[in-house]
Amino acid sequence: MSSIFTKIINGEIPCYKIAEDDNFFAFLDINPNAKGHTLCVPKKEIDKLFDLDDSAYIGLMQFAKKIAIALEKTVPCQRIGMAVIGLEVPHAHVHLIPLNEMREMTFKHKVSLTPEEFETLSKEIRANL
Repeated sequence: MSSIFTKIINGEIPCYKIAEDDNFFAFLDINPNAKGHTLCVPKKEIDKLFDLDDSAYIGLMQFAKKIAIALEKTVPCQRIGMAVIGLEVPHAHVHLIPLNEMREMTFKHKVSLTPEEFETLSKEIRANL
């Protein structure tokens, strides 16, 4: 059975897409810790980050770096935090979270955005790629 991320990648579930290439996909988290919280995932469905082969692992990190740079240009923050948790969806993924406070990395602090705010934000980040 496909993970929710595979369904997003395949267009079966809508998302606020930031970027994609042949191997990776980035989109805004719809339950964000902070404005701009973005997920970067490999298109190939692999459960655990460290089960990726070396090429895919390095590729994901390079892709995430590109997204993080654009995110930092778009969302005012002190830095972009990165987390790999992987318990909630069995599909390797990297969280990129604009940080101004440590609590934004706890996954207990959430912010709300309207669909219009998500759409505007995704367009602004794409413009900074």
